[in-house]
Amino acid sequence: MKQSAWLLSLAGAAAFAISAPAFAHHSHAMFDHEKLQTITGTVMNFAYVNPHGELDVAVAGQKGEMVKYWFEMSNLTQMVGRGIHISTFKPGDKIIVHYHPLKDGRLGGSYTSIVAANGHVYE
Repeated sequence: MKQSAWLLSLAGAAAFAISAPAFAHHSHAMFDHEKLQTITGTVMNFAYVNPHGELDVAVAGQKGEMVKYWFEMSNLTQMVGRGIHISTFKPGDKIIVHYHPLKDGRLGGSYTSIVAANGHVYE
């Protein structure tokens, strides 16, 4: 009886350890998935990091000033599968970003696709 209880405890601990990364992942509830928006701008910074890459894009505002948009990218595995690598987006690159906006009104959101200056589409 003691051995089966020990094995059950061990199995439970293993299951928890395997599922722990799932608890750390955040929700995408901060993005409005009912809306799809598009901006054209210039890459300021591309952070090729886990758990999600980040892309900062400068966009011309209504008065000609540059306005920063922030985009959450996919995780590294998904980006590689989509052809996005550490050197894909460099400061100064002109791009078009299609995205689900942030619900709180801040500028940016979750990208759905990016069109590079050469016309290549990253989805």
